[in-house]
Amino acid sequence: MHLYEERLGVPGTWYWLAVLPGVMAALVLLPFGPAVAVGGLAAAATLTVLGLHTYGAARIVVADGHLTAGPQRFPLTSLGLAEILDDEEAFLWRTRRADGRAVLLLRSYVPTALRIEIDDPHCPAPYLYLSTRQPTTLVTVLAFARR
Repeated sequence: MHLYEERLGVPGTWYWLAVLPGVMAALVLLPFGPAVAVGGLAAAATLTVLGLHTYGAARIVVADGHLTAGPQRFPLTSLGLAEILDDEEAFLWRTRRADGRAVLLLRSYVPTALRIEIDDPHCPAPYLYLSTRQPTTLVTVLAFARR
């Protein structure tokens, strides 16, 4: 049973950026003819859209006693104190305060985040940093699921 699920999709305006690599490919291929240039525009724009969709496919899921953050999966019993990070705190934890051993699910276009301490002696990471659009809801769900 899924208690919480969030997809960290890219903003919709980013898909318009797919036009730029398409236009650049078309300009490079224009000497080979207009049909080749249009084909290059379509191919480059399609690959860019697929790349953006894949990058934004990361999910945060709380289900079955586990927290899944992207490809990482943690049992809820190994998670400690969770701290909600506003815009400024999230920026600091992404930059100056960041620990190289930490597990990060970082999306810079999501301004708020959640920092969760890891209490598992077998895990070398000191904390888990999750970019999330709904940090308050995620903290509430984690507290509920741990009971």
